[in-house]
Amino acid sequence: MTIPLHVLPDVADALAEGAPVVALESTIISHGMPYPDNLTMAQRVEEAVRDGGAVPATIAVLDGALCIGLTPSQLGALAQADAVAKLSRADLAICLTRGTPGATTVAATMIGARLAGIPVFATGGIGGVHRGAEQTFAISAALRALSETPVTVVCAGAKSILDVPKTLEVLETLGVPVITYGADDFPAFWARTAGLPSPQRMDSAGDIAAAHLMRQALGVPGGQLVANPIPVADEISQSVIEPIIERAVKEANDAGIVAKEVTPYLLSRIVDLTEGQSLTANIALVRNNARLAAQIASEIT
Repeated sequence: MTIPLHVLPDVADALAEGAPVVALESTIISHGMPYPDNLTMAQRVEEAVRDGGAVPATIAVLDGALCIGLTPSQLGALAQADAVAKLSRADLAICLTRGTPGATTVAATMIGARLAGIPVFATGGIGGVHRGAEQTFAISAALRALSETPVTVVCAGAKSILDVPKTLEVLETLGVPVITYGADDFPAFWARTAGLPSPQRMDSAGDIAAAHLMRQALGVPGGQLVANPIPVADEISQSVIEPIIERAVKEANDAGIVAKEVTPYLLSRIVDLTEGQSLTANIALVRNNARLAAQIASEIT
């Protein structure tokens, strides 16, 4: 069976020429932010990649094809669409078979990046082990994808709404290198530190790129996780955000919200409880990650 893969001409040209390309997810557009903030964010993130000397490739399923790179009109339509599936590893093939629209999570975006030959992917924060996972077994497919897919993922750490210590433990068990860029502590999305030491620290995009290439040369499966702390000016400290997260988590539990609906609910509720501050911080950290990802991609190619 032929994979219905549609690569945007600009992306295809860059890949053919060996120019740097950075993959971007689409769930943050369709499920992570309200319109028009989501469209503004997507446009600014693509701009940040271009400013860094790379070509952006936002990945989504549209018209029965896995699209590697979206046109401005496709980006705008996705930002305003209502019935868009949230696609992880388990859903991608079914969505393509049905021909329905879908936005890719970290795990599904990594699959698209691998198929297109894109080695670097920028996102906001990765998923991981959810709070209370010892009862629910709720663990993001992103962690397994990182252990199996040869893509370097640049993020702002694990989302603060998760159990960050358990997330790091699972990543270690799965053999995923966790590298914090320019800091000794592992960041937690809105906060520059989760209060935990990072497994590894690297201070240059060149070193991160070299580690990616060495991992390939060794034949070790999987990719790398690069944690890039949110800029100081945009940070919401852990002491400030934690009580807000706890309240949002309790409200989600009381409302019986489960599975894929948990993260979008929590992010939206936290935007309300912070009076928009978390949304501003989210946009800032994604752009920051896109800039670093462009530098790493330029060093790999």
